[in-house]
Amino acid sequence: MDKKGFSLIEILILIVMAGILLPAIIVPFVTGVKGSGKPEMATTAMYLAHYKMEEFTKFKYCKTTELDPTALTFYASITGFSGYQWQWSIYYVDSNLANPVLTPNSGYKRIIVRVKDPQGNEYEVYSVVTRF
Repeated sequence: MDKKGFSLIEILILIVMAGILLPAIIVPFVTGVKGSGKPEMATTAMYLAHYKMEEFTKFKYCKTTELDPTALTFYASITGFSGYQWQWSIYYVDSNLANPVLTPNSGYKRIIVRVKDPQGNEYEVYSVVTRF
């Protein structure tokens, strides 16, 4: 019995063990590969939010219609970025910068820019513009 090789029982045991272990290895790998695009989408969404915020904050507090108070806009598609959408709002706020007020005498305007990525996750950027 000096013949080398595998017996039928050894091959069957290998097949059964592979059938048990392979799914346990493949499922986390596939899940990790599916989520690998999320950091790139988050970075792109935050870039777009900051880009829009820079557009708003380049204007002075007064003497411009670009910073007039605006209720939260509807989501709009972003040209050149498929699947990304943004919306924004501008409010007068009190000295705590939290509570919206109706009067422009507060001296503060809060700008909120919200970007939604293709997976539906939302990212927000806040800023305050003052006349002082």
